[in-house]
Amino acid sequence: MKRQEIIKTLEEILPEVSKPTRYLGNELNAVHKDFDKQNLTFALAFPDRYEVGMSHLGIKILYHLLNQQEGVVAERVYAPWLDLEKKMRELQLPLFSLESKTPVAEFDIIGFTLQYEMSYTNIINMLDLAGLPLESANRNSDDPLVIAGGPCTVNPEPIVDFFDVVVIGEAEDLAEDLVAEYLAHQKSGGDRKELLRSLAKLPGVYVPSFYEADYQAGSFKDIRAQDDNCSAKITKRVVEDLNAAYYPTQMIVPYMEIVHDRIPLEIARGCTRGCRFCQAGMIYRPVRERSQARLEQLAERSIKETGYEELSLVSLSSSDYSQIELLVEQLVSDCADLKVGISLPSLRTDTFSLNLADQVQQVRKSSLTFAPEAGTQRLRDVINKGVTEEDLLTTAQAAYDSGWQRIKLYFMIGLPTETEADLAGMVDLAKKVAAIGKWKVKVSTSIFVPKPHTPFQWSSFVGLAEIEEKLSYLKKNLRGKGLSYDWHEPDLSLLEAAFARGDRRLNQVLKRAWQLGAKFDSWLEHFNFDLWKQAFEESGLDLADYVYRDFDLEAKLPWEHLEVGVSRDYLLAEYRRALAEETTDDCRFAECNGCGVLTNIDIESCLVGDSNED
Repeated sequence: MKRQEIIKTLEEILPEVSKPTRYLGNELNAVHKDFDKQNLTFALAFPDRYEVGMSHLGIKILYHLLNQQEGVVAERVYAPWLDLEKKMRELQLPLFSLESKTPVAEFDIIGFTLQYEMSYTNIINMLDLAGLPLESANRNSDDPLVIAGGPCTVNPEPIVDFFDVVVIGEAEDLAEDLVAEYLAHQKSGGDRKELLRSLAKLPGVYVPSFYEADYQAGSFKDIRAQDDNCSAKITKRVVEDLNAAYYPTQMIVPYMEIVHDRIPLEIARGCTRGCRFCQAGMIYRPVRERSQARLEQLAERSIKETGYEELSLVSLSSSDYSQIELLVEQLVSDCADLKVGISLPSLRTDTFSLNLADQVQQVRKSSLTFAPEAGTQRLRDVINKGVTEEDLLTTAQAAYDSGWQRIKLYFMIGLPTETEADLAGMVDLAKKVAAIGKWKVKVSTSIFVPKPHTPFQWSSFVGLAEIEEKLSYLKKNLRGKGLSYDWHEPDLSLLEAAFARGDRRLNQVLKRAWQLGAKFDSWLEHFNFDLWKQAFEESGLDLADYVYRDFDLEAKLPWEHLEVGVSRDYLLAEYRRALAEETTDDCRFAECNGCGVLTNIDIESCLVGDSNED
């Protein structure tokens, strides 16, 4: 179907679907170029609905970064919601981009963001809606190049069959090289395999078809390059100077409310706190900061060019930014007359963070969020959280005295070495916070999922029966004046664990689950665990093998050919320290812990950037 036919058909059917503004593509600051006059066309695809995808900072950066290049156009595509998908299949309407309504199959490159393992079936569904061969092996030179990027690419093995190329690390550092290599290929007129070989030479580019996995006695053994052009290890791309890096200020402003409906101002990237369960804290090292002057400039421009009324200071730990007090003070002053609010996510459990929160919410104090993660000091030491009960209670008392009325507490259940005493400690701690004053305390628990490139990558996922027992205990005991409790779905976390640490054999499970009807799995109303159990059974694989066992400390892991910086030796040492209930200091404020970033990644310093300099 041609572009004009798609536009005409959409004019007829969009009034019949929910939230048609998801598909218009003419929002403020959306970029519209003459599609047919560009040398390279790029579809940026997010495998979830519009409200989620529009909130993703990575796509915002890549969208504007690519579109500022002459001869290149980047357009957006999100997973159509079920009502529109039904009509698309009935009318044979192909998946289309928002801006020009061009069929996605006509783009040169389709770049998917792997943000969450439970969005993988949506990727297959979008490729099917586009009318493209699902597996890379079945595509030819007339088909778009299908690329994956995002945090889940630190172990893309369970979904690599569907991608031609996988980007490891920070894609904005690679974008210019990728464009140049593709344009050079266009001029040379080489075939698809030659293009893949040339891309495989770029640092941070992984071409899965050039590697082969080895299995023995039903277990993963190793993965090796089968092409002389490919390295044994692929090292992630890193934006070394965050202060000089491109950052958009003309971000798209949607007509409808999205998940994070505000200006995201990235103040820093990376974290060295060393929480042993936290994948982001490991894979986004080294720590880099933008200068205060640069951030003030970006904030001013973003407010003028979007009209947003809220500015969010984004990083893994906002209060760790070296000039955070001065930055907040200045931004609050600058934004006061404009009636623009400042928000600070990712605060730590201390009075310093509370003082910052007080500064940005002087008029209307909404709610505070803290994450003690575990109920006892023993278990907080195991996970290296670096927070004490005294920290939380002191901060909670100060918050109540300052006029805060609501507080959220986040915990995890199923952590390595967790006991009944740790659950009891969680209940006790929550009740102590609730007893401080007449306020509402909301307790949320997620389920621990062992992730690649973390010290707990070798740990087992807790059995579903045991999780249900833990949840039953918490539901029964997290009651009382001012207390409320919510929790995550155990079955969903179980599958997340399987695909987080899975190998290439899971590609067949993924495809079969989609064929059976699995999609939008991260939305509980559409998640069907029975489909997944059937897919595992029909694929001849045992789900329990992927989740209910500790991985062998001596064996190769399916993702170890991907180098994210932190070394195996460091992770193993941290795992053993966890089991010994020993903590590790933050290297920003103590001695170097030898995580490996400085030696494994091509950077000059593992703490890059000085916020005092422009």
